[in-house]
Amino acid sequence: MRRIKTKHRGPLHGEITPPADKSISHRAIMFASLAEGNSTISNFLQAEDPLRTLQAFRKMGIEIDDSDKNRIMVKGRGLHGLSAPEDVIDCGNSGTTMRLMSGVLAAQSFSSVLSGDKFLRKRPMGRIIKPLSEMGADIVPEPGGYPPLHIKGKNLQPVTYNSPIASAQVKSAILLAGLYCKGRTTFTEPGKSRDHTERMLLSCGADITINDLEVSIQGTKGLTPFEITIPGDLSSASFFIVAALIVPDSDIVIKNAGINPTRTGVIEILQSMGGEISLQHEHEVSGEPVADIRVRHSRLSGTDIGGDLVLRAIDEFPVICVASAMARGKTRISGAAELRVKESDRIASMSTELKKMGVNVEEFEDGLAVEGSEKIRSATVQSHGDHRIAMSLAIAGLPIEGETTVEDTECVNTSFPGFTDLLDTLYSS
Repeated sequence: MRRIKTKHRGPLHGEITPPADKSISHRAIMFASLAEGNSTISNFLQAEDPLRTLQAFRKMGIEIDDSDKNRIMVKGRGLHGLSAPEDVIDCGNSGTTMRLMSGVLAAQSFSSVLSGDKFLRKRPMGRIIKPLSEMGADIVPEPGGYPPLHIKGKNLQPVTYNSPIASAQVKSAILLAGLYCKGRTTFTEPGKSRDHTERMLLSCGADITINDLEVSIQGTKGLTPFEITIPGDLSSASFFIVAALIVPDSDIVIKNAGINPTRTGVIEILQSMGGEISLQHEHEVSGEPVADIRVRHSRLSGTDIGGDLVLRAIDEFPVICVASAMARGKTRISGAAELRVKESDRIASMSTELKKMGVNVEEFEDGLAVEGSEKIRSATVQSHGDHRIAMSLAIAGLPIEGETTVEDTECVNTSFPGFTDLLDTLYSS
């Protein structure tokens, strides 16, 4: 899928189920592999990023039966049951794979190398190297703190780490490393990042204590195997939420989407802009809150976005920028410097591409201002090798007369291989 073309085709109607949550899929494979016994993972995301994690643990001797794609069986070998990989572990485009696995590999009895594609090799790894080094880890990156990472396994020591950034990946890497320490490892962050790791560790019997922004874990205790059904990914659902909001006369329901409170910033932001979004049939699946999300076309208004909402919607900002471009007035996003170091520089990427569509965008170091316009035009735009940029720009073309072409969209396969097919079902309902 080298390009995606979209144009106005009428309203969206019907029900869809988003793909499985990517963050939870990564963690399910990791914790199942490190548990002592057999675990079952239902509704695992069959996309490139989590499959990189699955393949990495296979390379380290873990038996994973995925002959039934809807029900994966993992034979966990315990915290110390991994074998040295025979080759470099290729994380592809997956920052989650690289950062979380660094916490595990730093404590092994063997050496390993983590690398990735040209985009991942440009992403900073100092944010995990620093705290892991304080625990005694031996991690050698390329100059500037970039991958590949050469990791020599060591006996780690517990640490109390006050992180300068709120990051679920950094937090998870430290907690995973903490599993191997004799003593208690404590991690504190300035804001509440997503908590899928903590929830799953609790389900695996880990000795973990959560006190607001502080999480601590007692090491050397083994993990128990588990069964998990992974809910739908709210980040993937967000493209369809915005699509229904901006395409006239649309009315859709998104089934079984995860609504973890550390992830629902996108819903709150869009509701504050006037979006008609409601949650139905709220329930819990494998320790995660889930609901159906009903979305109707709405006239949106610009708003100011900052503070806690930025952290709880950090992955959804490309598509929030699209909603802002279709809103009345100006939307200003601040405190979002983290967007500079995602799969692409998402501040610069969205600014550049929306300008091609006639949108007035002002870029800042930690965010951007988007002036809503009724004169948005179709254009040929670039994904910058970033799956969320690609899908967001495809959504931007839906209310516009004329064809919008998004180039270089193979990156969509990292998280959402069936994106265009699922979108088509909302026109055939």
